[in-house]
Amino acid sequence: MITRTVLITRTVLATVVALGILSLAFSPPAAAQSAAQNAQRERMTTCNSDAKAKSLSGNQRKAFMSDCLAGKTGGGEQKALTAPQQRMKDCNADATKQALTGEKRKAFMSTCLKG
Repeated sequence: MITRTVLITRTVLATVVALGILSLAFSPPAAAQSAAQNAQRERMTTCNSDAKAKSLSGNQRKAFMSDCLAGKTGGGEQKALTAPQQRMKDCNADATKQALTGEKRKAFMSTCLKG
């Protein structure tokens, strides 16, 4: 005959197994990583190899890695600006040199960016 303790133990065990199966069924697969996670992993790899190539260690390595991961250093190859990005940079510099603000700056930028 089954005792009450055995019955409770079996019920608890069945509940734990069912919850475990449900948690596996609804958890996202490890391969489904976001693009941001992949980009961060690539940046980490690049910065790490750069730090190793420079033979950095201790606080110097820590500071370099922090700056590199934040994009403050030349960690890896610097991307060249596209034509529209370069035009925006040039127009912005010109507007700043002319000390333009408000509507005048807006109109200048619009004209400048149109080419």
